[in-house]
Amino acid sequence: MISEVTQYFEALDLREVSAERQAILQPLAHYISTKIQAQQPINLTFICTHNSRRSHLGQVWAQVAAAYFGIKNVSSFSGGTEATACNYRTIAAFERAGLKINKLSEKENPVYEIRFDELTAPIVAFSKVYDQAPNPSSGFAAIMTCDQAEANCPFIPGAEKRLPIMYIDPKVADDTPDEVATYDARCRQIATEMKWALGQVNVTNITV
Repeated sequence: MISEVTQYFEALDLREVSAERQAILQPLAHYISTKIQAQQPINLTFICTHNSRRSHLGQVWAQVAAAYFGIKNVSSFSGGTEATACNYRTIAAFERAGLKINKLSEKENPVYEIRFDELTAPIVAFSKVYDQAPNPSSGFAAIMTCDQAEANCPFIPGAEKRLPIMYIDPKVADDTPDEVATYDARCRQIATEMKWALGQVNVTNITV
């Protein structure tokens, strides 16, 4: 793993995850454990309205956490109820956390490569609808990261589990003096909570 990402991830304080948030996150850990027991691939699709901020943060940090804890066969994805663009402020927050970014296109919906490990294929990030390729069409957990997507999509076709893990949109601070601090705080919160959730999956104690 890239040293800056390792340092960032290891510095995350799990004491910041309240008992209330732990109860919300525990079903994600249970889902992953169940898939390991069944010797099945683990597909996690993080969903918000525009696939611009929170869903990308969830996707990337879940993948980082899986790699950090040595949980195999985890593939994380993200999507929205509509496609817009992966917001450049989200990308900037990733960069400040130590992730390496390569922008592949300058179009209205840019494509980015996000790398947390030099030996692992990068995460390809762009805004898409949750059922659009390369996202899985079946056999995945739908992780709802915003209340609007949760309310507007009571049924996610192909999802075998629906997990509401919602976050306040950092968009509230766009173009204000608090913008950078707000994006960094949300990035850190989601990273910390993915660290907590995937850290509950003790691979060595699961019978396969």
